[in-house]
Amino acid sequence: MAKGRITVDQDRCKGCELCAEACPADVIAMDQGVMNKKGYHPAHAEKPDICTGCANCAMMCPDICITVERG
Repeated sequence: MAKGRITVDQDRCKGCELCAEACPADVIAMDQGVMNKKGYHPAHAEKPDICTGCANCAMMCPDICITVERG
């Protein structure tokens, strides 16, 4: 199975959770322990080991905060 890795620009993320809803593997969650400079809990890869690199999260992100690398 393909592997992927996501990177989230946490300072630009507004915590809308669209990426988490779009992820078929439930890799992404909002980081409740972090608050960015805009005052939001940003997205992060909670289960990075199961990311397939499908890029659904990046396609759904309205602020283009997510980069997906496939390997």
